[in-house]
Amino acid sequence: MSDRPLPAVDYLKIPEDGDPYLEGYKCSSCGAVFLGARSSCSKCGAREGMKPIALSNTGSLYSYSIVHRSYPGIDVPYISAIVDLDGGGTVKGNLINIDPDPDKIDFGMPIEVVYDDALGRKDRDGNSYLSYFFQPR
Repeated sequence: MSDRPLPAVDYLKIPEDGDPYLEGYKCSSCGAVFLGARSSCSKCGAREGMKPIALSNTGSLYSYSIVHRSYPGIDVPYISAIVDLDGGGTVKGNLINIDPDPDKIDFGMPIEVVYDDALGRKDRDGNSYLSYFFQPR
């Protein structure tokens, strides 16, 4: 068992000597930014020049859905959200620290990315996971 949490997804990076961050890839031809590793650009079709970058921890809420039914063991309701990050990149995740009430959630509202335990989930060896969430700024 490791003392350090494991990343819940491969595009969540946990450096030995720094803060966690989401990794994207930026096209050197057109500047488009995408979540996770890729070898070609979906926007302009360039096959070379995709460079890894640390994505911003701030952005705005693009879309959301309040989930009322889920797998057994998953607490509902929760807010599944899509966020446009400042500087590029669009990410899906859960919006936390706000009531799951449409009257309290605004499209375009400023958010920040926070990193925390992945809801107590562990692998078969007892290792914990670190995940990312969104919360209002």
